[in-house]
Amino acid sequence: MRALISLFLFLFGGATFAAPFYPPVNVMVRAEKLAPHSYYIPGMAGAASTGNEGFMSNAGFVITPAGVVVFDTLGSPSLAQEMVKRIRELTPLPIKRVIVSHYHADHYYGVQVFKDLGAEIWAHEGGKGVVGSEMAKLRFEQRKQILGTWINDQTQRFPAPDLWLSGDTDFELGGVHFRLRHVGPAHSDEDLALFVAEDGVLFTGDLVFKGRVPYVGDADSKLWLKALEKLIKLQPKIIVPGHGGASSTPMQDLTLTRDYLVFLRSEMGKAVTEMIPFDDAYDKTNWSSYEKMPAFHEANRRNAYSTYLLMEREIHRK
Repeated sequence: MRALISLFLFLFGGATFAAPFYPPVNVMVRAEKLAPHSYYIPGMAGAASTGNEGFMSNAGFVITPAGVVVFDTLGSPSLAQEMVKRIRELTPLPIKRVIVSHYHADHYYGVQVFKDLGAEIWAHEGGKGVVGSEMAKLRFEQRKQILGTWINDQTQRFPAPDLWLSGDTDFELGGVHFRLRHVGPAHSDEDLALFVAEDGVLFTGDLVFKGRVPYVGDADSKLWLKALEKLIKLQPKIIVPGHGGASSTPMQDLTLTRDYLVFLRSEMGKAVTEMIPFDDAYDKTNWSSYEKMPAFHEANRRNAYSTYLLMEREIHRK
């Protein structure tokens, strides 16, 4: 009987209903072991496109004797379903909890798959104004245009979290200790990072980008820089950034993100002070340190423009 129960859990993750059909993906979704309990799903480089099928961010999971904790759910239900398969190849234990690092499409569009399996969804309350907002609806329409095979009205739902967190939260599962840290507003208001104490593994979400230009968007880069200092204090052995490969040299990756933000603020701040129009300032800036990196053409100009506007607000408040 125990063997039959284990087989059932292995195949269906504890679900008592037939799983919805999601269009299959052609990209390879694999799990890489980082430490005794910690694994991650490495996404592909670049922005969302039909070429990568929206698989352009990382996710992670931690296997404990009492169940599995997931950090982010990838960019579509189809990708999330593949992630569940990778987990099931390693353990029949139930997926107990899902942490949403922040509400950008590539990190939470797979959350319904885990909710349907009975997982409890946690997110920071800073995301309350995001789910169902006009901006979120616009992003969904954009994703449908790019990834209509996998993102559409038939496949997509956005279940609300079971628990909205108000700040830093520590918890234990199966003898493994987790430290959830609210590090927003930074990349987003609701940024969460997850540190697995026994493994020394830190899942950073999009506070850290490795090997590609960060997506800044409307983030407050001044607060983002402070958040990076909070992550440094955890003294991780391994970092899993939101984008790019996992790293056993955390300072290098923290430095890349920090230096890019400092450069944006310096160049755009100087332009604002000297009242140079944005287009002129952008064209005159020497981007040679970043222009050959993945996602430069997709993200850098918008990053610079949003930073220009931010510096205008900061300077005028002085």
